Formats: sequence, structure tokens, C-alpha cells
Amino acid sequence: MSNAIESVDLSRRFRRLEAVEALNLQVPAGSVFGLVGPNGAGKTTTIKLLMNLVRPTLGSAVVLGTDSRRLTPRDLQRIGYVSENQRLPGWMTPARLLNYCRPFYPTWDEALCRKLQADLNLPSNARLRTLSRGTRMKTALLASLAYRPDLLMLDEPFSGLDPLVRDELIRALLELAAENDVRPLTVFVSSHDIEELERLADWIGFIDHGRLMFAEPVSSLLARFRRVDVIAADGVALRPATAPDWLPQGAAGRTIQFIDTNHAAPDAERRIASTWPDAEIRVSPLSLREIFVALVRRAS
Repeated sequence: MSNAIESVDLSRRFRRLEAVEALNLQVPAGSVFGLVGPNGAGKTTTIKLLMNLVRPTLGSAVVLGTDSRRLTPRDLQRIGYVSENQRLPGWMTPARLLNYCRPFYPTWDEALCRKLQADLNLPSNARLRTLSRGTRMKTALLASLAYRPDLLMLDEPFSGLDPLVRDELIRALLELAAENDVRPLTVFVSSHDIEELERLADWIGFIDHGRLMFAEPVSSLLARFRRVDVIAADGVALRPATAPDWLPQGAAGRTIQFIDTNHAAPDAERRIASTWPDAEIRVSPLSLREIFVALVRRAS
């Protein structure tokens, strides 16, 4: 199986709102796929469609080789799910919750469970309702990782967490994902925390108004986005950046700035130089966060 997730024209309408529209998505098996987009772009609805928590209006999705609308308990034993709004039984302790979950999963790895419990500094005997939100999120993640799922779905897992808890969660995910020679783990994560995704993801998809704008390896995305500063000689007026794949960022004095979204193209530098033949051209890379901000500004 080359893809852990595939969707064809996957759509969901809520009355007049097209929350997800004609989503065609492929998530390679063994990848860490980050889904990003503005608030209300359709990230959570996408995850709910893939998990069969809501039914599609049109289209279909295949998750781990099974139609998402026909996921059985046996299929769900291979999938972990953690959401920022996940409700845990507050009267249970973390240890009691893990003991409750263990019999449902034939692949439960007790040695891994104990290692993660130690790595995440997770208490055993305090009731969940008395614990911080970060500790409850760590408990939910541990309960979803201990049975070594083939697919882990994470919906805004870092929202509102302090930097230390985020770091602990990411280290646990990276360590388990690195064991791909044992059992490949595919991670699908939606998040607003772009800095964390930059550490975690090797694929990125950008969704806006329910439509998937692109999905590609992070390395490819970082290669094709560049900030370009065009600096005019004294007394020379600069023409504006008007190419379809240039995102204007403003002008100041003798300088105009834009983002080239296709700088990996063979003729990218020639096109820029021929547009402003007498200007100084400065090209610099962008972080994933800077790319995200530029895309959201264009979408708004």
C-alpha cells in the first residue's frame, strides 16, 4: 500500500456551507503529513470525514485500504485519534484509562506504553479532571500510541500547550515514527502551530475554504518559495511584480518585495532578471511559517 489515505472528490456540505469541496488527497504511507490552513478552512471536517465521524455529501476516501464509510472495529484498532476537544473520563486516572484501553487492542505494546509514560512524565494516580490540559493531551496521545497504530490522526494537538509539553509530544511522535522498519507509522496532523509542524512534518497540504490548494513534500515546498527584493538604481522607477506566481509584499523607497512561489522552475531567475534588468536582485529562503502567512494573506 503506497498511500495510507486517498480521497477522490471528497466533499461535505452543511446547509449552505461547503466545508470540504472536491478534496483529492494522497497521504503516503510512513509519512508525517501536516494539513494547514486558516481558521474555518476545513481541516477538522477533513479529519472527521476520514474517521467516519461525519459522512461525505459527495466523493469517497480510502483509509488503510478500507472505504472510510465502512471502517470496522478491526480497522479502528489500527488507527489512533487525538483531538484538541477530546473528552476523557475525568474520574479515571491515567493508569486506569490505560488499563481500560489495553484489552481492545491486540497489538498493545506494554513495554512501549511504560517507556512513553516515563518519557512523557505522566503521573499514574491523579484523576484526569485534576490534571492540566497538557497532561490530559499526553495521556490521550499515549493511549493512542501504545498499541502501535498504523495511522495516527491528530487534530490541533498542540493548541494551548506550553512549549515544554509540545516538545515532549513531538519527541514521542518522532521517536515512534523513526521506527518505520518495525511497523510504518503514518501521522496525519492538522495544526496552527507551524513551527512545530516544521519540526515534525515531511509533507504539507494547504487547504482554504474547503479546497486543497496543494500537497507536496516539505522539501519541495521550501525549494519553490523565495522572498525576492528588487532594489532600483537611483532615479529609476520599478515596475510592479505582476506574474501570476509572484505574491507582492509591498514597497519601500527604492525597493519592492514579492514572494516567488515557483522559484524552483528552471527559468525563475531569468524571468526576474529580465523584468528588472538594471536593478539589484536579492533572493532569500522562507521558513514554513513565513510561507503559511503569505498564503493566508493571499487567501483573505
